[in-house]
Amino acid sequence: MKKSVLTRYRVMAYVTGVLLVLLTFGMIGKYALDVDGAADFTRVVSIAHGWLYVVYLIFAFDLGSKAKWPVAKQLWVLLAGTIPTAAFFVERKVSRELEAKAADGAPAVAQA
Repeated sequence: MKKSVLTRYRVMAYVTGVLLVLLTFGMIGKYALDVDGAADFTRVVSIAHGWLYVVYLIFAFDLGSKAKWPVAKQLWVLLAGTIPTAAFFVERKVSRELEAKAADGAPAVAQA
């Protein structure tokens, strides 16, 4: 597996995670704190997150198929972009796992 596949996934995991955290703060500002401008901010961030999440899905699926992940693990990684902060933790776990396998020279097959 090429390192560029992992790098693309990592970048999109961070982008998706940051946008989702911003969206969460925007929703809190909009509904709980009644902050002026929060509705516009939330609208822009939600559209950006929606489109970039699709790119994240493509890159995560590509990584998972090349790493030959089981379906359950693949679904968890795909859904991580919808849970605030989960993308950061899942990205770190996946990156460490695949980098360790690459350093050992083992095939990049992961367990669920």
